[in-house]
Amino acid sequence: MTRLSLFNSPLLLGFDHLEQMLDRVAKSSAEGYPPYNIEQVGPNGLRITLAVAGFTMDDLAVTVEDNQLVIRGKQKDDTEGRVFLHRGIAARQFQRAFVLAEGIEVRGAWLDNGLLHIDLMRPQPESRTRTIEIGKGAPGRRNGATTIVQGKPE
Repeated sequence: MTRLSLFNSPLLLGFDHLEQMLDRVAKSSAEGYPPYNIEQVGPNGLRITLAVAGFTMDDLAVTVEDNQLVIRGKQKDDTEGRVFLHRGIAARQFQRAFVLAEGIEVRGAWLDNGLLHIDLMRPQPESRTRTIEIGKGAPGRRNGATTIVQGKPE
């Protein structure tokens, strides 16, 4: 099956990384386990909370890979010798990924009552001012510059 890409145009060169990020977002949004919340905590803070009941700290891993926050969970199989008449509690492994904007930092993570909390900080944008020198004449002829046409000075 051929995949239609918005970035297939020859006018959009160098946007491969953006296409890859959009693919990651589309792939991760199709997954429904574990459920999660994203909340704003303070003017520059975010918190992601995942419902990971039954997982211990040793069963979970939180990593940042190429501007992507990845949370993985894998429980140890402790069902030996147990007979289930009904098994409705999920005991499966998972991977949940969130694409992070440039500059967002992961501040910390903790597990509390079956909820994994991950704090993120959005840095304050710094105000930068740059003065541009205004020159005389046409471009290429400023300040005594010489324009070169086909290897010969003009």
